[in-house]
Amino acid sequence: MTLIAPPFRDGADPLNFFWFIPTHGDGSYLGSESQQRPQDPGYFRQVAQAADRLGYQGVLLPTGQNCEDSWITAAGLATATERLKFLVALRPGVTLPSFAARQTAALDRLSDGRLLLNVVVGGNPVELAGDGVFLAHDERYDQAREFLTIWRDLLDGRTVDFNGKYYQMEAGRLDLPTVEGKAPPLWFGGSSEAGQNLAGELVETYLTWGEPPAQVAEKVAAARAKAARHGRKLRFGIRLHFIVRETEEEAWAAADKLISRVTEEQIEKAQARFLKEMDSVGQRRMSELHGGRRDRLVVAPNLWAGVGLVRGGAGTALVGTPAQVAERLREYQAVGVDTVIGSGYPHLEEAYRVAELLFPELGIHRDGARVSRAIANEFSIGDHGRRLAGAVS
Repeated sequence: MTLIAPPFRDGADPLNFFWFIPTHGDGSYLGSESQQRPQDPGYFRQVAQAADRLGYQGVLLPTGQNCEDSWITAAGLATATERLKFLVALRPGVTLPSFAARQTAALDRLSDGRLLLNVVVGGNPVELAGDGVFLAHDERYDQAREFLTIWRDLLDGRTVDFNGKYYQMEAGRLDLPTVEGKAPPLWFGGSSEAGQNLAGELVETYLTWGEPPAQVAEKVAAARAKAARHGRKLRFGIRLHFIVRETEEEAWAAADKLISRVTEEQIEKAQARFLKEMDSVGQRRMSELHGGRRDRLVVAPNLWAGVGLVRGGAGTALVGTPAQVAERLREYQAVGVDTVIGSGYPHLEEAYRVAELLFPELGIHRDGARVSRAIANEFSIGDHGRRLAGAVS
């Protein structure tokens, strides 16, 4: 497949750029206790406030046993920021849809309409069992479909009577609505057939990890076709790490340094856990990019899989100069991606590097003035949404 990437012309719609709150910890090296930053709320606030000032449209908060709770953390960060959106994990199966709806409305009001929801069905049966969830892979998506149907109906102001396989409800209602009086947008990442079916039916933005552009194009096409069967359209986002430096040599040296303290034993244990404990199709695809081998880490031009040697989930980084990384992002944009969720180690310093070096190449102003038309429409929630979209052409 040949990808023709359009340039970012003056007046063109730039990519939307989110950042990441490292609620599982942060540091300068992977696989080492040296120069590590613990899960500290004060540090999360520093990262969020930097992202808010630098022009990132939002932040992703991860979920899992080793992460601080994303809802509580987002509530704290919402009061310390002004424009930043919070993409918070909504986990069907570990709570009731009515309780989740009340939480959603409360956090949306607290943040003045700055809430987005990232649906996480879960890909690690061991961790899920620790939460009391014992459903098989595809059945978890069936449960999520019922959960999200009830959740959305409540937030959209309907009285809900529901009799399904997993949930029953009589005259359910939500007395205190969101700012806009409807459910916030749903984001979702899942590479399996069951996951893509759910995305096509119920969510607004489909997320992929940073696979090579041709593979991302295939996923986008498959998810788009599934949405079309329901008369719907999806938007698309990508989750990537970034190592951007003024020269190519500096960037690749930083990539090598990041994994310089990772041992072969750590790689072997991590890869065995990803492939044996987890039933995530997306995780399998990440691991197959490199097969746990250091000599197979460059999986496409400027796309480096070193993070995935020991880190689950998003395992690839774009490495290079601002111009090189921007060109790679144009390739993803050419196949339908309009939103990037980035991160880098350490997250505070790399948030500045990406904003200072890469944003000018992408046509993103540091003050966040240029927000894409698509995301401004999605985020137009009351007075806050109008303020956010005020400078959009």
